[in-house]
Amino acid sequence: MALTLDDIEHLFVKRGHEQYTGEPVTQLEHALQTAWLAEQASESDALVTAALLHDLGHLLHDLGASPTVQGVDDVHQYRVLPFLRGLFGDDVQDAIKLHVDAKRYLCATRPDYVSGLSDDSRRSLALQGGIFSAAQAQAFIGQPGAQAAVRVRIWDDLAKAEGLATPPLRHFLDRARRCALGA
Repeated sequence: MALTLDDIEHLFVKRGHEQYTGEPVTQLEHALQTAWLAEQASESDALVTAALLHDLGHLLHDLGASPTVQGVDDVHQYRVLPFLRGLFGDDVQDAIKLHVDAKRYLCATRPDYVSGLSDDSRRSLALQGGIFSAAQAQAFIGQPGAQAAVRVRIWDDLAKAEGLATPPLRHFLDRARRCALGA
């Protein structure tokens, strides 16, 4: 069952106050900061929307606090996709689907990248398959949406600033509405 933009707004209202695991921000603050960083980079409505929704899969099920500490990969990047089909096209969905593998790619291609990851991101990296080999990295970056996913991943890493002011959720949902299928 596809979500509507109203459903997405409700999900953020209902669960967005939850702590973003191991970080000084909530799920909603993280989503807003990621979208704001994409907007500051003058990205398209589709990529700003992907940035906003990249971690929405975390809000679709409750595995308790810090699933990675329990050795659980929640596969949030895949869990959300059936709910976004029918609402957004591949330009949004591919960046969301690939943002976890983008972390694996960045670890393989930027030697200093791993040291900048938070503790939770390092734990999840291991659960998500670890750092790509050179061949895996090359195969990844050749996929449709991989370049966009790398940009989302970089903003994702930066979107953990306590108290950072961003535009409100409604602002980004308006941008999402513009790139929704049938808009």
